Amino acid sequence: MRVSLFIARRYLFSLRSLGISTVVSLIAVLGVTVTTAALFCTLSVFNGFGDLVKSLYTAFDSEIKITPKTGKYVSAADPTLQKMKSAEGVAVASESIEDAALILFTGRPAVITLKGVDGNFDRCTGIRNILYGENGRYLLRAGNVDYGIPGIGLAGMMGTVDYGTLEICVPRRGEQVNLANPAESFNVGTLASPGVCFDVNQKKYDDSYLLTSLEFAQELLEQPGNITQLELKLADGVDAAAVKRKLKEIGGEKFEVLDRLEQQGEMYRMMQIEKLMAYIFLSLILVIATFNVVSTLSLLMVQKREDLQTIACLGGDGKMLRGIFLSAGRMICLIGGLLGTGLGALLCYIQQEYGIIRLGQSSGTFIIDYYPVSVHPADVILVLLTVTGLGFLSVRIAVHRRFR
Repeated sequence: MRVSLFIARRYLFSLRSLGISTVVSLIAVLGVTVTTAALFCTLSVFNGFGDLVKSLYTAFDSEIKITPKTGKYVSAADPTLQKMKSAEGVAVASESIEDAALILFTGRPAVITLKGVDGNFDRCTGIRNILYGENGRYLLRAGNVDYGIPGIGLAGMMGTVDYGTLEICVPRRGEQVNLANPAESFNVGTLASPGVCFDVNQKKYDDSYLLTSLEFAQELLEQPGNITQLELKLADGVDAAAVKRKLKEIGGEKFEVLDRLEQQGEMYRMMQIEKLMAYIFLSLILVIATFNVVSTLSLLMVQKREDLQTIACLGGDGKMLRGIFLSAGRMICLIGGLLGTGLGALLCYIQQEYGIIRLGQSSGTFIIDYYPVSVHPADVILVLLTVTGLGFLSVRIAVHRRFR
């Protein structure tokens, strides 16, 4: 053991006598521990919310979505799309088209997002797992009859899941609305109810989306043979990142390839920004906690002045004296960081297993009843690097100013 490290340990945590330096050192360790645990828990809560959002979208969103980079519609027979369908690692491909539309029910109009999908949509996504309705089933087209499956919020707005028939209106392409007879400016179609609705637990989908057959939507939107997106399900066990890179190579500058996170880019970016801001604010609090470490070292320098003179007389140079207090400060930061990380992990485990902190006063107020937490290894490393980095930097500045 290096001499400076041995002396630093004796100065800070002497078991023979509980002096003022030991008490102050323990307080400094406690400050770093609590701040580190707070930073660890906060990042884990943001991870928990992020994982929750990802799980909510997986039932409706496909693993990979391909959209044109320019324009809204693209021909389903496009050679590049056909090549992407048959790419290695792709198990199921589903063509779909979506656009804004107007529904008329009991005389009350409402703007919705009409999404027409082909027969592979239920195999490409988990839509069947989020259907609700006692006497209904997943059905989009049977014979000459087209069906429409609304989100649960939209069904609630209409008053029932089994709405009978529903009129869908879309403005005709290239025509201005005829104010004298507005009905002439719209394409109108009729959908029947299959007796079910879907519940994604996200207002974006539940309150505005209406699923129907691809053929019905293409005819109503006057887009025969065109789609707005190609949705893919990957084969089990394949490297999703490698398949995505391959699809991007095939798509080139013509098509954009999006995974589930990128499909919800706006929400994902918002959550990442919130997490970053929380990290910055807690890091500032951690900087304040490191002031306790600097104060502890200053007190230790004053209290051990005679000892330092003795060490200097015995041949200890300035480098050795700096090493003593550098080691002492680093020990406080490192011990506090490790204890804080351990405490944060313990608190996250308790919250995960027992749900101590609730989101609301009553059950069912939110999608989940308790704050979600998820510990990511990258955040554990980030917390330790932040604590040790800020702590070591403040200690180095304080010690080198004293022993120039």
